[in-house]
Amino acid sequence: MNTVKTTALAAALSALSFGAFAAQPVTQSEAMGMQKVGNVSVYGATTLDDMEAQVAEKAAAAGASGYSITSATNNNKMSGTAVLYK
Repeated sequence: MNTVKTTALAAALSALSFGAFAAQPVTQSEAMGMQKVGNVSVYGATTLDDMEAQVAEKAAAAGASGYSITSATNNNKMSGTAVLYK
């Protein structure tokens, strides 16, 4: 019983900590108040949502708190670019 509670607590805390560090999409007006910290590009996504998830993952790995997708194309696989902000 104690192991189940510990496992559930660990899973809940992991989800919360991941969400705290995940990069979020920002609007153009929000980006004006943030510092640009780089650009990323992604390729190979099967959907637009998958492409955005890849951008968010790369943004979080780069330490960015936000991103703005600047391009998206679909030639059998989705690819795109984004600006990263802190």
